[in-house]
Amino acid sequence: MSKLLRERPAPSNELQSKYVVNEQIRVDRLTVINQHGENIGVVTRSQALALAEEGGLDLVQVGEKDSLVVAKIMDFGKFVYAKKKQVNDSKKYQTVISLKEIKIRPNIGDHDYMTKLKKAVGFFAEGKKVKFTLQFKGREITMMDVLGHKIFGKVTRDLQEHNVGSLVEEKDQRSGAYWSKIYFVK
Repeated sequence: MSKLLRERPAPSNELQSKYVVNEQIRVDRLTVINQHGENIGVVTRSQALALAEEGGLDLVQVGEKDSLVVAKIMDFGKFVYAKKKQVNDSKKYQTVISLKEIKIRPNIGDHDYMTKLKKAVGFFAEGKKVKFTLQFKGREITMMDVLGHKIFGKVTRDLQEHNVGSLVEEKDQRSGAYWSKIYFVK
């Protein structure tokens, strides 16, 4: 093999595991597409590697079609760079909404409740969703429905009084001694 193909820097491990490049291709016959996008046809592995070497490029396996491996002659380094740039550009425009959890008990004190409510209002101001989890212990579980509706009604009223926007309940889930509601602002 030529010195040019051996001196190329190794791609990142993630991309190296996704693509089979140059000597890593182990099939005898493959369909080759040149760097201009033209189909060369079915050639042997050694012929395909020679074509790639002539242009100073790499032979990259891109797929399989009808039990034949399809390989493309390209600059693998530029290809990897373009893929990384595409991933980074797509991350720029996505919005990530995180979920913050606030745990309370049915017999929470007024001051503690107000502290947790102020924390929730701050999370809403940052654009985050807030999950209130009401934790029941011991005999409190027998009053779960009554206490749960009472506490979550109070939370909803107090959040609306703080003018955080229009509240929408997204999810209401119960599991064992926990009752959770997720709130978010539209």
